[in-house]
Amino acid sequence: MLFAIMSGPGEVTHLLHAWAGGDRTALERLIPIVYSELHRLAHRYMSKERAGHALMTTELIHEAYLKLADLRSLDWQDRHHFYAISARQMRRILVDFARTRDSQKRGGDFRRVTFEEQRLGVVDEDIDLVALDEALDQLAEFDERKARVVELRFFGGLSVKETADLLRVSPDTVLRDWRLARAWLIRRIRE
Repeated sequence: MLFAIMSGPGEVTHLLHAWAGGDRTALERLIPIVYSELHRLAHRYMSKERAGHALMTTELIHEAYLKLADLRSLDWQDRHHFYAISARQMRRILVDFARTRDSQKRGGDFRRVTFEEQRLGVVDEDIDLVALDEALDQLAEFDERKARVVELRFFGGLSVKETADLLRVSPDTVLRDWRLARAWLIRRIRE
């Protein structure tokens, strides 16, 4: 399993609910429990960035923490939901960073990201993070679940089973959504 349980099975969920319910100390108690998994997630993101990126893994975690702190009232489901939201926040931080850099330096020196799913052994397409993000947002406008599958699998590094559990669908549905979404995204980005 990608996300190790470092405390009791429901402690993360309990702390998320306490935090959403107004317990201001719950987030401070939650972060040490989930920090190593957030670090792994941030490291995965940063490994796809160009060498010499201005953000370091720890800084990405801290930026995500600041964004997560604003989401206290979210209806937190469980630890998988927390990690999915964390992955989305990290994605947004890096995309915003890439957009800023690109606007400052047209055709910026951002590193191309390979849109491949190693666990499925698929595509060898090189695409940039901003283009993928824009295409993913377009996909979400008409098929939110397929966009979430891509976000969780590609950006979040979740397995098929973990994605299926989080979205409450079968692993076969995740695989089908992944294949269809990937084909749609590649076509959209090539346009």
